[in-house]
Amino acid sequence: MSFEISEELIERHNRRLKPALDRGWAGFERELKRRGTNPQRLFLAARPFVVAVPSWGLAAGGTRFGRFPFPGEPRHLYEKLDDAATLHRLTRQNPTVSLHIPWDQTGNPAALRAYARQLGLSFDAMNSNTFQDQPGQKLSYKFGSLCHTDPAVRGQAVAHNLEVIEIGKKLGSRALSIWIGDGGNYPGQVHFRRAFDRYLESLEQIYAGLPRGWRLYLEHKPYEPAFYFTVNADWGASYLAASALGPKALCLVDLGHHLPGTNVEAVVARLIRQKKLGGFHFNDAQYGDDDLSAGSINPYRLFLVMNELQDAAQDPAVKNFHPAFLLDQSMNLKDPIEDLIQSTEALFRAFSKALLVNRPALHRCQEKNDPVMAEQILKQAFETDVTPLVQRVRFSNGGAIDPLALFRQSGYRPAKIKERG
Repeated sequence: MSFEISEELIERHNRRLKPALDRGWAGFERELKRRGTNPQRLFLAARPFVVAVPSWGLAAGGTRFGRFPFPGEPRHLYEKLDDAATLHRLTRQNPTVSLHIPWDQTGNPAALRAYARQLGLSFDAMNSNTFQDQPGQKLSYKFGSLCHTDPAVRGQAVAHNLEVIEIGKKLGSRALSIWIGDGGNYPGQVHFRRAFDRYLESLEQIYAGLPRGWRLYLEHKPYEPAFYFTVNADWGASYLAASALGPKALCLVDLGHHLPGTNVEAVVARLIRQKKLGGFHFNDAQYGDDDLSAGSINPYRLFLVMNELQDAAQDPAVKNFHPAFLLDQSMNLKDPIEDLIQSTEALFRAFSKALLVNRPALHRCQEKNDPVMAEQILKQAFETDVTPLVQRVRFSNGGAIDPLALFRQSGYRPAKIKERG
Protein backbone atom coordinates (compact mmCIF):
# COMPACT_ATOMS: atom_id res chain seq x y z
CA MET A 1 0.00 0.00 0.00
CA SER A 2 1.30 3.46 -0.93
CA PHE A 3 2.33 5.66 2.00
CA GLU A 4 0.40 8.91 2.52
CA ILE A 5 0.58 11.79 4.98
CA SER A 6 -2.74 11.30 6.78
CA GLU A 7 -5.16 13.93 8.02
CA GLU A 8 -4.63 12.47 11.50
CA LEU A 9 -0.89 13.17 11.27
CA ILE A 10 -1.60 16.76 10.24
CA GLU A 11 -4.05 17.17 13.12
CA ARG A 12 -1.51 15.88 15.67
CA HIS A 13 1.11 18.25 14.25
CA ASN A 14 -1.30 21.18 14.46
CA ARG A 15 -2.40 20.42 18.02
CA ARG A 16 1.23 20.64 19.11
CA LEU A 17 1.85 24.00 17.39
CA LYS A 18 -1.56 25.64 17.88
CA PRO A 19 -0.80 27.29 21.27
CA ALA A 20 2.24 29.06 19.82
CA LEU A 21 0.19 30.07 16.77
CA ASP A 22 -2.51 31.56 19.01
CA ARG A 23 0.06 33.60 20.93
CA GLY A 24 1.65 34.83 17.73
CA TRP A 25 -1.71 35.76 16.21
CA ALA A 26 -2.75 37.70 19.31
CA GLY A 27 0.39 39.86 19.08
CA PHE A 28 -0.02 40.27 15.30
CA GLU A 29 -3.66 41.27 15.79
CA ARG A 30 -2.70 43.97 18.31
CA GLU A 31 -0.12 45.40 15.91
CA LEU A 32 -2.61 45.47 13.03
CA LYS A 33 -5.19 47.29 15.15
CA ARG A 34 -2.53 49.80 16.21
CA ARG A 35 -1.94 50.52 12.51
CA GLY A 36 -5.67 50.83 11.85
CA THR A 37 -5.90 47.56 9.90
CA ASN A 38 -8.80 45.17 10.43
CA PRO A 39 -7.26 41.73 11.22
CA GLN A 40 -10.33 39.74 10.17
CA ARG A 41 -10.59 41.57 6.87
CA LEU A 42 -6.90 40.88 6.21
CA PHE A 43 -7.38 37.20 7.08
CA LEU A 44 -10.36 36.86 4.70
CA ALA A 45 -8.44 38.60 1.90
CA ALA A 46 -5.44 36.29 2.32
CA ARG A 47 -7.32 33.02 2.72
CA PRO A 48 -8.20 32.32 -0.97
CA PHE A 49 -4.55 32.43 -2.12
CA VAL A 50 -3.56 29.45 -4.33
CA VAL A 51 -0.78 28.74 -6.83
CA ALA A 52 -0.52 25.94 -9.39
CA VAL A 53 2.44 23.55 -9.47
CA PRO A 54 4.22 22.30 -12.59
CA SER A 55 4.39 18.58 -13.29
CA TRP A 56 8.03 19.03 -14.34
CA GLY A 57 8.82 20.59 -10.96
CA LEU A 58 7.88 17.39 -9.10
CA ALA A 59 10.88 15.47 -10.45
CA ALA A 60 14.58 16.27 -10.59
CA GLY A 61 15.43 19.10 -12.93
CA GLY A 62 18.65 19.51 -14.81
CA THR A 63 21.01 21.72 -16.76
CA ARG A 64 22.73 21.46 -20.10
CA PHE A 65 25.44 19.48 -18.32
CA GLY A 66 23.42 16.87 -16.52
CA ARG A 67 20.49 15.76 -14.46
CA PHE A 68 20.84 14.14 -11.06
CA PRO A 69 17.90 11.86 -10.18
CA PHE A 70 17.09 11.53 -6.50
CA PRO A 71 15.92 8.50 -4.50
CA GLY A 72 12.15 8.12 -4.42
CA GLU A 73 11.65 10.29 -7.53
CA PRO A 74 8.29 9.87 -9.31
CA ARG A 75 8.63 7.34 -12.11
CA HIS A 76 5.58 8.47 -14.10
CA LEU A 77 2.83 11.07 -14.19
CA TYR A 78 0.54 9.30 -11.73
CA GLU A 79 3.27 9.32 -9.10
CA LYS A 80 3.84 13.01 -9.80
CA LEU A 81 0.18 13.56 -9.01
CA ASP A 82 0.63 11.61 -5.77
CA ASP A 83 3.40 14.03 -4.78
CA ALA A 84 1.34 17.05 -5.89
CA ALA A 85 -1.55 15.84 -3.72
CA THR A 86 0.83 15.48 -0.76
CA LEU A 87 2.04 19.03 -1.28
CA HIS A 88 -1.54 20.32 -1.42
CA ARG A 89 -2.53 18.30 1.65
CA LEU A 90 0.24 20.06 3.58
CA THR A 91 -0.30 23.61 2.30
CA ARG A 92 -3.92 23.67 1.07
CA GLN A 93 -2.66 26.20 -1.46
CA ASN A 94 -1.67 24.03 -4.45
CA PRO A 95 -4.90 22.50 -5.81
CA THR A 96 -3.97 22.48 -9.51
CA VAL A 97 -1.23 20.94 -11.66
CA SER A 98 0.04 22.25 -14.98
CA LEU A 99 1.01 19.61 -17.55
CA HIS A 100 3.58 19.76 -20.34
CA ILE A 101 2.92 17.83 -23.54
CA PRO A 102 4.50 15.56 -24.75
CA TRP A 103 6.44 15.19 -21.48
CA ASP A 104 3.15 14.29 -19.76
CA GLN A 105 1.54 12.52 -22.68
CA THR A 106 -1.12 10.08 -21.53
CA GLY A 107 -3.17 7.67 -23.58
CA ASN A 108 -6.19 8.05 -21.32
CA PRO A 109 -6.93 11.65 -20.25
CA ALA A 110 -10.28 10.63 -18.74
CA ALA A 111 -8.59 8.14 -16.40
CA LEU A 112 -5.94 10.71 -15.46
CA ARG A 113 -8.60 13.30 -14.69
CA ALA A 114 -10.52 10.81 -12.56
CA TYR A 115 -7.36 9.91 -10.64
CA ALA A 116 -6.56 13.59 -10.03
CA ARG A 117 -10.11 14.18 -8.79
CA GLN A 118 -9.72 11.34 -6.27
CA LEU A 119 -6.62 13.13 -4.97
CA GLY A 120 -8.42 16.47 -4.69
CA LEU A 121 -6.56 17.96 -7.67
CA SER A 122 -7.51 19.51 -11.00
CA PHE A 123 -5.52 20.71 -14.00
CA ASP A 124 -4.27 24.22 -14.71
CA ALA A 125 -2.95 25.58 -18.03
CA MET A 126 -1.61 23.13 -20.60
CA ASN A 127 1.90 23.70 -21.98
CA SER A 128 2.94 22.78 -25.51
CA ASN A 129 6.49 21.95 -26.57
CA THR A 130 7.86 22.93 -29.96
CA PHE A 131 11.28 23.91 -28.63
CA GLN A 132 12.58 20.32 -28.75
CA ASP A 133 12.53 17.55 -31.32
CA GLN A 134 10.65 14.53 -29.96
CA PRO A 135 11.33 10.86 -30.81
CA GLY A 136 9.64 9.95 -34.06
CA GLN A 137 8.95 13.56 -35.00
CA LYS A 138 8.79 13.98 -38.78
CA LEU A 139 10.23 17.50 -39.13
CA SER A 140 12.86 19.25 -37.00
CA TYR A 141 12.52 22.48 -35.00
CA LYS A 142 16.25 23.19 -35.21
CA PHE A 143 15.57 26.42 -37.09
CA GLY A 144 12.23 27.26 -35.53
CA SER A 145 8.69 25.99 -35.10
CA LEU A 146 5.78 28.44 -35.28
CA CYS A 147 8.10 30.90 -37.10
CA HIS A 148 9.93 28.42 -39.35
CA THR A 149 10.43 29.41 -42.98
CA ASP A 150 8.99 26.04 -44.08
CA PRO A 151 5.15 26.00 -43.97
CA ALA A 152 5.23 22.25 -43.29
CA VAL A 153 7.22 22.75 -40.07
CA ARG A 154 4.89 25.54 -38.98
CA GLY A 155 1.93 23.30 -39.73
CA GLN A 156 3.40 20.53 -37.59
CA ALA A 157 3.88 22.96 -34.70
CA VAL A 158 0.34 24.32 -35.03
CA ALA A 159 -1.07 20.77 -35.12
CA HIS A 160 0.81 19.95 -31.90
CA ASN A 161 -0.72 22.93 -30.11
CA LEU A 162 -4.21 22.00 -31.31
CA GLU A 163 -3.61 18.46 -30.03
CA VAL A 164 -2.59 19.87 -26.64
CA ILE A 165 -5.85 21.83 -26.54
CA GLU A 166 -7.83 18.64 -27.19
CA ILE A 167 -6.02 16.85 -24.37
CA GLY A 168 -6.63 19.84 -22.11
CA LYS A 169 -10.36 19.80 -22.86
CA LYS A 170 -10.56 16.18 -21.69
CA LEU A 171 -8.64 17.04 -18.51
CA GLY A 172 -10.78 20.08 -17.65
CA SER A 173 -8.07 22.66 -18.32
CA ARG A 174 -9.07 26.14 -19.46
CA ALA A 175 -5.85 27.57 -20.92
CA LEU A 176 -2.95 26.91 -23.28
CA SER A 177 0.49 28.38 -22.57
CA ILE A 178 2.97 28.78 -25.45
CA TRP A 179 6.67 29.43 -25.18
CA ILE A 180 8.88 29.06 -28.25
CA GLY A 181 12.63 29.23 -28.67
CA ASP A 182 12.39 30.51 -32.25
CA GLY A 183 14.93 33.10 -33.33
CA GLY A 184 18.53 33.23 -34.44
CA ASN A 185 22.07 33.14 -33.10
CA TYR A 186 23.75 35.27 -35.79
CA PRO A 187 23.11 38.62 -37.48
CA GLY A 188 21.43 38.15 -40.82
CA GLN A 189 20.19 34.65 -39.98
CA VAL A 190 16.55 35.68 -39.50
CA HIS A 191 14.41 38.33 -41.18
CA PHE A 192 12.94 40.08 -38.13
CA ARG A 193 9.64 41.26 -39.62
CA ARG A 194 8.87 38.12 -41.61
CA ALA A 195 9.61 35.89 -38.62
CA PHE A 196 7.09 37.83 -36.50
CA ASP A 197 4.54 37.70 -39.31
CA ARG A 198 4.89 33.92 -39.46
CA TYR A 199 4.54 33.76 -35.66
CA LEU A 200 1.25 35.66 -35.83
CA GLU A 201 -0.01 33.56 -38.72
CA SER A 202 0.63 30.36 -36.74
CA LEU A 203 -0.88 31.79 -33.55
CA GLU A 204 -4.03 32.81 -35.43
CA GLN A 205 -4.63 29.18 -36.37
CA ILE A 206 -4.14 28.08 -32.76
CA TYR A 207 -6.32 30.91 -31.45
CA ALA A 208 -9.11 29.82 -33.79
CA GLY A 209 -9.01 26.39 -32.13
CA LEU A 210 -9.50 27.69 -28.58
CA PRO A 211 -12.72 26.44 -26.96
CA ARG A 212 -15.18 28.85 -25.39
CA GLY A 213 -13.91 30.12 -22.05
CA TRP A 214 -10.26 29.27 -22.74
CA ARG A 215 -7.28 31.61 -22.57
CA LEU A 216 -4.08 31.65 -24.62
CA TYR A 217 -0.97 32.69 -22.68
CA LEU A 218 2.03 33.98 -24.66
CA GLU A 219 5.33 33.70 -22.79
CA HIS A 220 8.26 35.89 -23.79
CA LYS A 221 12.00 35.43 -23.26
CA PRO A 222 14.91 37.50 -24.61
CA TYR A 223 17.40 34.66 -25.12
CA GLU A 224 18.04 30.91 -25.16
CA PRO A 225 18.30 28.91 -27.30
CA ALA A 226 18.36 31.86 -29.72
CA PHE A 227 21.04 34.16 -28.32
CA TYR A 228 21.09 36.95 -30.91
CA PHE A 229 17.36 37.36 -31.48
CA THR A 230 14.20 35.69 -30.22
CA VAL A 231 10.90 36.26 -31.96
CA ASN A 232 8.90 36.82 -28.76
CA ALA A 233 11.69 38.50 -26.82
CA ASP A 234 9.96 40.84 -24.39
CA TRP A 235 6.65 42.12 -23.08
CA GLY A 236 6.33 44.50 -26.04
CA ALA A 237 6.46 41.72 -28.62
CA SER A 238 4.16 39.60 -26.48
CA TYR A 239 1.70 42.48 -26.19
CA LEU A 240 1.74 43.10 -29.93
CA ALA A 241 0.93 39.45 -30.61
CA ALA A 242 -1.76 39.18 -27.92
CA SER A 243 -3.40 42.40 -29.14
CA ALA A 244 -3.42 41.22 -32.74
CA LEU A 245 -5.06 37.90 -31.80
CA GLY A 246 -7.96 39.07 -29.65
CA PRO A 247 -9.34 39.15 -26.09
CA LYS A 248 -8.59 35.50 -25.25
CA ALA A 249 -4.85 36.04 -25.88
CA LEU A 250 -2.88 37.36 -22.90
CA CYS A 251 0.74 37.86 -21.87
CA LEU A 252 2.48 35.53 -19.42
CA VAL A 253 5.28 36.96 -17.26
CA ASP A 254 8.03 34.58 -16.17
CA LEU A 255 10.13 36.31 -13.52
CA GLY A 256 13.32 34.79 -14.94
CA HIS A 257 12.64 35.81 -18.54
CA HIS A 258 13.97 39.37 -18.42
CA LEU A 259 17.26 41.06 -19.17
CA PRO A 260 19.32 42.23 -16.15
CA GLY A 261 17.97 45.44 -14.70
CA THR A 262 14.49 45.11 -16.17
CA ASN A 263 11.86 46.64 -13.91
CA VAL A 264 9.52 43.65 -13.86
CA GLU A 265 6.92 45.31 -11.64
CA ALA A 266 6.65 48.16 -14.16
CA VAL A 267 6.16 45.60 -16.95
CA VAL A 268 3.37 44.07 -14.87
CA ALA A 269 1.74 47.49 -14.42
CA ARG A 270 1.91 48.22 -18.17
CA LEU A 271 0.23 44.93 -19.04
CA ILE A 272 -2.46 45.49 -16.42
CA ARG A 273 -3.19 48.90 -17.93
CA GLN A 274 -3.57 47.36 -21.37
CA LYS A 275 -5.77 44.52 -19.99
CA LYS A 276 -3.30 41.95 -21.28
CA LEU A 277 -1.76 40.46 -18.13
CA GLY A 278 -2.67 36.78 -18.15
CA GLY A 279 -0.54 35.41 -15.36
CA PHE A 280 2.87 34.45 -14.03
CA HIS A 281 5.49 31.76 -13.95
CA PHE A 282 7.06 32.39 -10.55
CA ASN A 283 10.71 31.56 -9.81
CA ASP A 284 13.83 33.52 -8.94
CA ALA A 285 17.15 34.20 -10.61
CA GLN A 286 20.65 35.41 -9.89
CA TYR A 287 21.73 35.70 -13.53
CA GLY A 288 18.87 34.91 -15.89
CA ASP A 289 16.49 32.03 -16.34
CA ASP A 290 17.93 30.19 -13.34
CA ASP A 291 14.62 28.59 -12.23
CA LEU A 292 15.52 29.03 -8.56
CA SER A 293 13.01 28.82 -5.71
CA ALA A 294 10.63 31.78 -5.71
CA GLY A 295 11.82 34.50 -3.34
CA SER A 296 15.18 32.85 -2.71
CA ILE A 297 17.27 35.63 -4.28
CA ASN A 298 15.17 38.79 -4.33
CA PRO A 299 12.13 38.61 -2.05
CA TYR A 300 11.68 42.39 -2.27
CA ARG A 301 11.20 42.17 -6.04
CA LEU A 302 8.57 39.49 -5.48
CA PHE A 303 6.79 41.78 -3.00
CA LEU A 304 6.89 44.71 -5.44
CA VAL A 305 5.28 42.56 -8.13
CA MET A 306 2.58 41.50 -5.67
CA ASN A 307 2.12 45.15 -4.72
CA GLU A 308 1.24 46.02 -8.31
CA LEU A 309 -1.21 43.12 -8.44
CA GLN A 310 -2.91 44.24 -5.23
CA ASP A 311 -3.05 47.82 -6.46
CA ALA A 312 -4.96 46.59 -9.52
CA ALA A 313 -7.14 44.17 -7.54
CA GLN A 314 -8.26 47.00 -5.25
CA ASP A 315 -8.85 49.47 -8.08
CA PRO A 316 -12.56 49.63 -9.11
CA ALA A 317 -11.47 50.77 -12.57
CA VAL A 318 -9.69 47.45 -13.24
CA LYS A 319 -12.32 44.93 -14.33
CA ASN A 320 -12.19 41.12 -14.61
CA PHE A 321 -8.69 40.89 -13.15
CA HIS A 322 -7.80 37.26 -12.49
CA PRO A 323 -4.09 36.59 -13.24
CA ALA A 324 -3.02 32.95 -13.10
CA PHE A 325 -0.22 31.90 -10.74
CA LEU A 326 2.13 28.99 -11.51
CA LEU A 327 5.41 27.97 -9.89
CA ASP A 328 7.77 27.37 -12.81
CA GLN A 329 10.99 25.97 -11.36
CA SER A 330 12.91 22.76 -11.64
CA MET A 331 15.39 21.80 -8.96
CA ASN A 332 18.57 19.80 -9.38
CA LEU A 333 19.56 19.92 -5.68
CA LYS A 334 16.46 20.09 -3.47
CA ASP A 335 13.71 17.61 -2.78
CA PRO A 336 11.02 18.95 -5.16
CA ILE A 337 8.23 18.84 -2.57
CA GLU A 338 10.36 20.78 -0.10
CA ASP A 339 11.25 23.27 -2.82
CA LEU A 340 7.60 23.78 -3.75
CA ILE A 341 6.63 24.21 -0.08
CA GLN A 342 9.30 26.90 0.26
CA SER A 343 8.21 28.69 -2.91
CA THR A 344 4.51 28.53 -2.07
CA GLU A 345 5.25 30.09 1.31
CA ALA A 346 7.48 32.79 -0.22
CA LEU A 347 4.72 33.74 -2.65
CA PHE A 348 2.08 33.74 0.06
CA ARG A 349 4.23 35.91 2.30
CA ALA A 350 4.75 38.43 -0.51
CA PHE A 351 1.03 38.33 -1.30
CA SER A 352 0.13 38.88 2.38
CA LYS A 353 2.59 41.75 2.78
CA ALA A 354 1.12 43.45 -0.30
CA LEU A 355 -2.28 43.29 1.43
CA LEU A 356 -0.76 45.27 4.33
CA VAL A 357 0.21 48.27 2.20
CA ASN A 358 -1.68 51.39 3.29
CA ARG A 359 -2.80 52.13 -0.24
CA PRO A 360 -4.67 55.42 0.32
CA ALA A 361 -1.64 56.80 2.17
CA LEU A 362 0.70 55.54 -0.56
CA HIS A 363 -1.38 57.20 -3.27
CA ARG A 364 -1.37 60.48 -1.35
CA CYS A 365 2.43 60.38 -1.09
CA GLN A 366 2.70 59.63 -4.79
CA GLU A 367 0.46 62.58 -5.68
CA LYS A 368 2.46 64.88 -3.36
CA ASN A 369 5.78 63.67 -4.84
CA ASP A 370 7.00 62.47 -1.45
CA PRO A 371 9.48 59.66 -2.29
CA VAL A 372 10.65 59.15 1.30
CA MET A 373 7.25 58.44 2.84
CA ALA A 374 6.05 56.50 -0.20
CA GLU A 375 9.02 54.16 0.15
CA GLN A 376 8.52 53.95 3.91
CA ILE A 377 4.93 52.77 3.44
CA LEU A 378 6.12 49.94 1.20
CA LYS A 379 9.02 49.08 3.50
CA GLN A 380 6.75 48.92 6.56
CA ALA A 381 4.56 46.34 4.82
CA PHE A 382 7.51 44.36 3.46
CA GLU A 383 9.33 44.24 6.80
CA THR A 384 6.27 43.06 8.74
CA ASP A 385 6.55 39.49 9.98
CA VAL A 386 3.40 37.87 8.54
CA THR A 387 4.16 34.39 9.95
CA PRO A 388 1.06 34.40 12.21
CA LEU A 389 -1.18 35.22 9.23
CA VAL A 390 0.48 32.65 6.97
CA GLN A 391 0.15 29.92 9.58
CA ARG A 392 -3.39 30.82 10.63
CA VAL A 393 -4.62 30.73 7.01
CA ARG A 394 -3.04 27.31 6.44
CA PHE A 395 -4.47 25.97 9.70
CA SER A 396 -7.96 27.29 8.95
CA ASN A 397 -7.85 25.70 5.49
CA GLY A 398 -6.92 22.31 6.96
CA GLY A 399 -3.22 22.37 6.11
CA ALA A 400 -0.17 21.98 8.34
CA ILE A 401 0.95 24.94 10.43
CA ASP A 402 4.58 24.13 9.50
CA PRO A 403 4.34 22.03 6.31
CA LEU A 404 8.08 21.73 5.72
CA ALA A 405 8.76 20.44 9.23
CA LEU A 406 5.88 17.98 9.03
CA PHE A 407 6.99 16.72 5.61
CA ARG A 408 10.42 15.87 6.99
CA GLN A 409 9.02 14.34 10.18
CA SER A 410 6.45 12.25 8.30
CA GLY A 411 8.97 9.94 6.63
CA TYR A 412 7.29 10.52 3.25
CA ARG A 413 10.45 10.52 1.14
CA PRO A 414 12.01 7.45 2.83
CA ALA A 415 8.72 5.63 2.27
CA LYS A 416 8.77 6.61 -1.42
CA ILE A 417 12.35 5.38 -1.73
CA LYS A 418 11.14 1.95 -0.63
CA GLU A 419 8.17 2.08 -3.02
CA ARG A 420 9.88 3.61 -6.06
CA GLY A 421 13.55 2.81 -5.62
